[in-house]
Amino acid sequence: MDFRHHTLDNGLEIVAEIAPNAYSSAYAFFVRTGARDESDAVSGVSHFLEHMVFKGSDRRSAAEVNRDLDDLSASSNAYTSEEQTVYFATTLPEDQAKIIDLLADMMRPSLRQDDFDTEKKVILEEIAKYDDQPPYGANEKCMAAFFGSHPLGRSVLGTTASVGNLARDQMLAYFQERYSPRNMVLIAAGNVDWDGLLRQADEHCGRWKSFDAPRPLPPALARQAWQVIHKPQATQQYVMQLSAGPAADDDDRYAARLLGTIVGDDTGSRLFWELVDTGLAETAAFGAHEFQKAGIFVTYLACAPEQTAESLARVRGVLADVSASGVTADELLRAQNKICAHLVLQAERPTNRLFAVGNAWIQRRQYKTVREAVDAYRRVTLDDITRVLKTYPLDRPASVAVGPLAELAAP
Repeated sequence: MDFRHHTLDNGLEIVAEIAPNAYSSAYAFFVRTGARDESDAVSGVSHFLEHMVFKGSDRRSAAEVNRDLDDLSASSNAYTSEEQTVYFATTLPEDQAKIIDLLADMMRPSLRQDDFDTEKKVILEEIAKYDDQPPYGANEKCMAAFFGSHPLGRSVLGTTASVGNLARDQMLAYFQERYSPRNMVLIAAGNVDWDGLLRQADEHCGRWKSFDAPRPLPPALARQAWQVIHKPQATQQYVMQLSAGPAADDDDRYAARLLGTIVGDDTGSRLFWELVDTGLAETAAFGAHEFQKAGIFVTYLACAPEQTAESLARVRGVLADVSASGVTADELLRAQNKICAHLVLQAERPTNRLFAVGNAWIQRRQYKTVREAVDAYRRVTLDDITRVLKTYPLDRPASVAVGPLAELAAP
């Protein structure tokens, strides 16, 4: 693996992890913009804009964008989160020049009014769909309960009102505030022609107007809450709980992720043996997730309504036990083996390395090889796990229960 980094004159960073023997190449534009960068008036605009990027540029129509993606890429897509919007494609190494031309062209969408009006209907249907199907938006509702007025509490999809009232000119203004080359990174992984990539990036992106796109990072104060949302059409009860955890720039994130594997992995964890293997719940999971200057532990439960009270009591018991007694050396070793094996296996595909390299760079401006990542997990000790448990108590979560139960007592 060969790591390369370059910055164009207008501030666009180009980052690549080159594996000359790989059979494919993966490319993406990571944009440092998401729900946390919006205002209430334009909530959901980042995700809406993601859709509009596929609707064409001054050079391509929507049909041409999607046809060219189909012709060039084995897989391509985009996603929007609280902190970033990512547009990616995996292709053959010989098609690098063509895919960079296409992705760069997409990054300067025309935002035509008729496309905007049509896509708004699609977004509104998507919002309704997620509110209509399990787990009925429990994640975003719990994020709002936990973060309150903090920007991370804002919905990625937005609301029916905010998207419905959004005007094309508001989206254009947001694009002109956030899609600066200084606020974007072109990431590549796999069999990449580095010199060619620099030429292609300069040709297609070098004339983009550069401007500042700051992101305030106010401290997040964890909030405790209990909310029950009645969905009589549901057949299961869904409960999500959030508590504070290490942030993206905190080295304790490695211990937190290992703790998540021990407590709430989908196989072999404490919650699995306590609730899933016994048939009490269909799903019982626990894990860590990081943001810039904030982090969370997430607990997720799905079970029959009549078993919800007992399931929640058992979840609370598992979390209380690990908080009081920590984990064992055997549990830590098994979790390290599992995560490290997963890292190595995932690294065999350039697309997976694309996201690993891109996420680390856009969150921390940091690059780690697979070996360095494995070593970081191997260095975690029982004392590190204990410190995380003491620093981030698990007994005061924000909880949202969604399902057929009209009432549910807080555990």
